[in-house]
Order: sequence, then C-alpha cells, then structure tokens
Amino acid sequence: MNPYATRQITVLQYIFFIHGAQVGIGILTIPRDVAEIAGTDGWIGIILGWLAAIMASLIIVNTMKRYPECTIIDLMPLFFGKWLGKCLIAVIVLYCAYAATTVLANTGGILKVWLLPLTPFYQIMILLLIPVLFLVGKGVKTLARYAELIFYLSLWVPIALIVSLKEPQYLYLLPVLKEGWGPVLKAVPTTILSFLGFELAFFLYPHLQKKQFAAVGIVIANTLSMLLFLFVTLIAYVIFSPDQITKFIWPVLSMWKGVEYRFLERIDILFLAFYLFIISTTWMPYMYFTVFGAGRLFKKSNEKKYLLGFMALLVAVTMFYTPSFFDIRKLGETWSKAGMIFGYAVPFFLWGYERLFHKYRQRRMP
Repeated sequence: MNPYATRQITVLQYIFFIHGAQVGIGILTIPRDVAEIAGTDGWIGIILGWLAAIMASLIIVNTMKRYPECTIIDLMPLFFGKWLGKCLIAVIVLYCAYAATTVLANTGGILKVWLLPLTPFYQIMILLLIPVLFLVGKGVKTLARYAELIFYLSLWVPIALIVSLKEPQYLYLLPVLKEGWGPVLKAVPTTILSFLGFELAFFLYPHLQKKQFAAVGIVIANTLSMLLFLFVTLIAYVIFSPDQITKFIWPVLSMWKGVEYRFLERIDILFLAFYLFIISTTWMPYMYFTVFGAGRLFKKSNEKKYLLGFMALLVAVTMFYTPSFFDIRKLGETWSKAGMIFGYAVPFFLWGYERLFHKYRQRRMP
C-alpha cells in the first residue's frame, strides 16, 4: 500500500509545483548573471541549461519508476543500509534546509533594499514565515494546490510587461554569437541555480496520481521555466544596453521601475509585492521537505514540531545577524554548487546504482 496515497496530486499540480520551485530567485537575476559572461548571447546559455535540466529530470523519473511508493528519503536505507542511509538522509535534509534559507535570505534582502530599509531583518523574516504555518504544515497536497493557484494568478505579469514595452532596441541582440560559443558554454553553469527545483521530483513521485505522465510533466515544468527565463532575459536585453545590464543587481525589478500607467505609478512596488507570492512557491517546498526528511530521520511523524523549530532557528539567527548583500550572494553561489551535486550528479549516480542494485536482487532471488 502506498503510504502517500492520502496526499496524491494531479499532473497539473505536479507541473506547477516543480515550475514554482524553479522560478524563485533566479528570475530576478538571470539576465545579469548570463550577461556578465556571455553578453547578450546569454539567452542561448539558458536554452542549453534547460537541456541539461531536462536530462537530469528524466534520469530522476527513470530511477523512481521501480519504486513508485518511495521518496528519495525512503530509498536511502534500502540502497545503502540503515546507518549510511541515515547519514545520507541527514545530508538531504541539510540541503533542503540550506536551499530554503538561501531563498528566504534573498527575499528578505530584496525587501529590505526596495521596500523596508528601516525594518530589522528578523521582523521581515517573521512576516515571511507567518504563511508557512498555514501552508507548509498542511503537506504536499496543499502546497501543490497553492503552486497551481499562484501560477494562474501570475499570468498577468508577462502580458503587462509586453504591453508596457517602449522603444525596444532589438539591435542590442545582434550579432548572435558575436564572440563564438566559448562564452555561451561558460554561461551555462550560471543557469544551474535558476533551474534547481526539478530535483524535488525525488520527493514528489510517490504523490503523483498518474505516474505514467511523470516524465512528460517534468519536461513541461522545465520548459515553462525556460520560456519564462528566456522571456525576461530577452526583454531586459532590448531595454538595457549590454553595458547597462551588468550594473543592475536585480535587472528585472529595474525594468519594472521604468513602467508607468496613467492611473498607477511605481508599478515596481506592486510587482515586488506580488512577487512574494511567486517566490514563496520556492522556499515553502524546500521547508516542507526539510521537516519531512527530519521526521523520517528521527522516526517521528510530528512534522509540525520540526517546522516550528526550523522557523524559530531562522528568526533567532536573524535577530543577531543581518546578512549583507555579499553574504546573500555567497549563499546563492554555495547552493548552486550543492545543487550541481544534488540535482545533476546524484540522479546519474542513483540511476546507475539502482540498476546494479536491481540486478543484484534478481540474482539473489530463487
């Protein structure tokens, strides 16, 4: 019997869950990140990064097919034994906790710069964590429904940006591959942080109702994210010159600063307020899988207790330490390196190990 049968999600919810986890902090910085290395050819690096994410995603789905009632947490003791399995579960929990912390720190930093410069960082953290109690504490099914709702509510954002686009300079995009493929290929690793989120399929697979669509669903999720990253990057490149784009910390927010309507000024503030809903679909899943993994590690099902402990720890740390912009950027760089391992190396390793493990079990069977 599937232990996750009461927390099943639809294919659409599965798609939007992964897509929401991907578009968090990357959407604000990806135009600058790739432009610093590849100039206005950086958009090509996004497509190549998407292909890498697709490949790793399909490997994850292929690995989980033989264990449809297990998450990666359940597979660790099965593959590696009790004690090594527990150690690996602890590493996974730390990865998810670090990812959630990184996204929350980035969000708090953005709010402090753009909206609340005089508000203590720990108070911003408390405000960000209040919705967590009502959503993360309810489990995967509630988070999946929330991700689907936010996706539909955010459909106005690209439309508003296109309508407001004035005097785009398409010549900024030419010539294509002006410096060859070298800078473009070097820019691909910078897209890794933006595409992270697909690795949550390791946790979501047993929750999916129609598992035959797991591969199609994860490809669609990655493609939606790629199209969004490509859209904001190309828009940024035709608004800002190649020299300007690298001078903005958050170029997407700077784009909105120049958008005005007769009936509304400072639309960038409106977008930033709505963006909090979008980015919450990134930190909340990682927070949930942190407490989910902790519950399995210590064999206690009271996930809410771990959630409250994690939240209290975040608030306590920010009461005594306010991260600087460079600290926050360092957090993102470290998560990117950890994501390279967990999102790309681990799927290939587990896929190969699972095949050997399956053959070994077949030989031992009479």
